Amino acid sequence: MVSTRKFPVLIAGALLAACGAEPKQAFPLVEATIADIQNGITSGQVTCRAVVEGYIDRIAAYDEASGINAITAVNPRAIAKAEAVDRAVQAGDALPELFCAPLLIKDNFDTHDMATTGGSIALIDSYPPDDAFMIRKLREAGAIVLAKTNMAEWAFSPRQTVSSTSGRTANAYDISYVPAGSSGGTASAVAASLGVAGMGSDTGNSIRGPSSHLALFGIRSTMGLTSRDGVIPLVFDRDIAGPMARTVEDGVRLFNVIAGYDPADPLTVADKRESDYRDFLKIDGLKGKRIGVFRALVEQDDADPEILRIFKAAMDDLRAAGATIVDSIEIEDFQKLTNEIGWCGPFRYDVSQYLQTLDDPPFLDVLEVIDTGRFAPESLEALEYYAQFPADIKPDDWEEPCLSWPKNPLRNRLLANAITAMDEAKLDALVYPTWSNPPAHIDKAVEEYKGDNSQLLVPSAGLPAVTVPMGFWRGKLPAGVQFAGRPYSEGVLIEIAYAYEQQTQHRKPPRGFGEITR
Repeated sequence: MVSTRKFPVLIAGALLAACGAEPKQAFPLVEATIADIQNGITSGQVTCRAVVEGYIDRIAAYDEASGINAITAVNPRAIAKAEAVDRAVQAGDALPELFCAPLLIKDNFDTHDMATTGGSIALIDSYPPDDAFMIRKLREAGAIVLAKTNMAEWAFSPRQTVSSTSGRTANAYDISYVPAGSSGGTASAVAASLGVAGMGSDTGNSIRGPSSHLALFGIRSTMGLTSRDGVIPLVFDRDIAGPMARTVEDGVRLFNVIAGYDPADPLTVADKRESDYRDFLKIDGLKGKRIGVFRALVEQDDADPEILRIFKAAMDDLRAAGATIVDSIEIEDFQKLTNEIGWCGPFRYDVSQYLQTLDDPPFLDVLEVIDTGRFAPESLEALEYYAQFPADIKPDDWEEPCLSWPKNPLRNRLLANAITAMDEAKLDALVYPTWSNPPAHIDKAVEEYKGDNSQLLVPSAGLPAVTVPMGFWRGKLPAGVQFAGRPYSEGVLIEIAYAYEQQTQHRKPPRGFGEITR
């Protein structure tokens, strides 16, 4: 199905050319950080408007022409927001911590000024009444919602990013490969510097998996630390939303704003966040850390040999930076509990709850899209699977209950066993490859899907985890290393990730997305 949502991207570029804006000195946006942009603005080197215009130009020049197809719509109010920042700078006003940070937002986050579709053409004209909690916090901190990004429809697929609104997104490092799912649009767009950073959501994989395939930092918080209010759900008691960024520092800057209790999300817990996560950006953060290799997620039978070699080199780099590597760690009954926990299907109920928050929902049962045919063919199998579960009964009350967190005894046992294993070895974190295999070819996304370690342990147990680049498979496709910690240990994970990133500097931009001039 062909979408018309791309047209605002092209129109925006044409309007910029016609509006007679005074040319500004070229400001480098490839791999630019939030600090780079803010320093450029406060020093007078560039205006916020010029930065936002520059990213819109990049979207118009690269998104479709390159074949990545990551952006679904540009925010028509982004330039006006940038001009407001420039007025504040000229007036000498105090500037918030994320001022003029142009962000790329996965299209399942409610944005009051842009449609929120969840990748479904059935919601193409759905404008929510307000912002998601995280979007509101980011805007209050001065960030600018630059554009929405493509996603796997309804966030169904960890394998690939295909929607009925915008089609298929490709990997910015090589469009012959997938960016994974479901936040593949955010991942490829951020990697190609179409915005300074982005936001994704992760039910089992969808922040960490695409971040690994695109050489990004991604963080999935402890269940309960961050709000999902206003994010279209897949599985409400597994869903987490959060940052995806080219640097750990930028990801942490966003995380510092969005983490915390939200009364609108019944699963969030008060008084658990750190006062300032930026305090954990320590260059020597690996010194004295004990990190355990979780071999169950390293040496599977089909793990790619080169990924394993890259992972081994990462362990050597961690040791060189002062960490003690404990090899290996076992979690009691890990495989048995993983199999027993399985996957039940609250999606239909959870989406119904979301749809009821809209002022004028187009439907209240997501399965209505099957009858209308308004879905991507790749989504049919999942839609048919979820059809067996009711939309109007809480999953805890089903005849065979789908027990939610934190009331699920099997998930609680897995959590307890993971903490026990870490305690007995005196560990700060567990480590394993984010993927044990390289990205799949884009035309074999299902057949070649394997090695997705993000699905295991962390979502079921509600643990926090981060991924950070650890190198490139065959010199061209990114690979990520993942660190998982105890509940609410995000600060420790940030220390580890930042110190490792600074020690190794594996991140490099994809080819074909160089600077452009206006």
